[in-house]
Amino acid sequence: MHELKITMLGPSGVGKTSLLTAMYEQFESNIGKTNLQLTPDLDSSALLQERLAELKTLPDSFETKGWMQNTEDYKSFFFELGKKGAKPSLKLHFQDYPGEYLNSKSPREEKERVENFVNQSAAVIIAIDTPALMEKNGYWHDLINKPQMITNIFQRAYRDIDSPRLVIFAPVRCEKYLQNEQSISELINQIEIGYAKLLDDLKTELLLAKVAVVVTPVQTVGSVLFSRIEMNGNNPLFIFRKTSHDAKYNPKDSEQPLRYLLRFLLKLHLEKKNWGFFNVIRDLFGVDNHLKNAVREFAKGCKNNNGFAVLQGDIWLNID
Repeated sequence: MHELKITMLGPSGVGKTSLLTAMYEQFESNIGKTNLQLTPDLDSSALLQERLAELKTLPDSFETKGWMQNTEDYKSFFFELGKKGAKPSLKLHFQDYPGEYLNSKSPREEKERVENFVNQSAAVIIAIDTPALMEKNGYWHDLINKPQMITNIFQRAYRDIDSPRLVIFAPVRCEKYLQNEQSISELINQIEIGYAKLLDDLKTELLLAKVAVVVTPVQTVGSVLFSRIEMNGNNPLFIFRKTSHDAKYNPKDSEQPLRYLLRFLLKLHLEKKNWGFFNVIRDLFGVDNHLKNAVREFAKGCKNNNGFAVLQGDIWLNID
């Protein structure tokens, strides 16, 4: 089975595993009549089920410790994609790295592992802790989201890339900031400010023609809102609350990163060019029109307003 790599990027505790959980769960709810099936392997399924149970049983008010939580090791999540009832055609390998891998005290081989995987990935999904980006004019953004570290990874990993890539900025825990046009506009503006250096780098002459950049806000719970920041010594505690005592798990737009990913892969197939590891996509869709049509139908659901935006490289997302 052909395998494509996708990197989940962001410091520990930002919400990458919750994003993956909601992405998979909402894919199942949004595929509609398309003939697609996304199946996690046994280990991935067990991890995702644990996180899903946590998301569905949140207390009325809770604190996300975010950057204070440490992930001891990297995690691989494998999903098999194919037609319903048929042998899967493609394996999607999502790699999640703890932010500590890029700290100054971490071994060099850990830093190189992250860079190599980003270099080999069709797409990178950057999970953003949205309250850290938005509250107090982004006062906690550098500490929690570590944008300079993220930028440095791309500076090294995207040297001399020979094929198109997709970069997805995925604000999570963003429910509060999607309430009206003004807050939505401010969210996009703060992303452009908070990741200005990375966005500028991706717009340089050698990368502008190869890299598509999109913003896909993901409400991984949907029924919670950011409430306030409390201080624990010098550390901020981000407090969230449910919209009501009996509010249930209700994620929104969690499948959008996957829609954009499949749209991007379909576009690469339609280009019919020789691009290294993307040749598997050309061969795969070339011999299976039913799969190609199912992917096209699912990819048509990509949103591009109300907080969703293509910042560059729309040529790599145009499948009309």
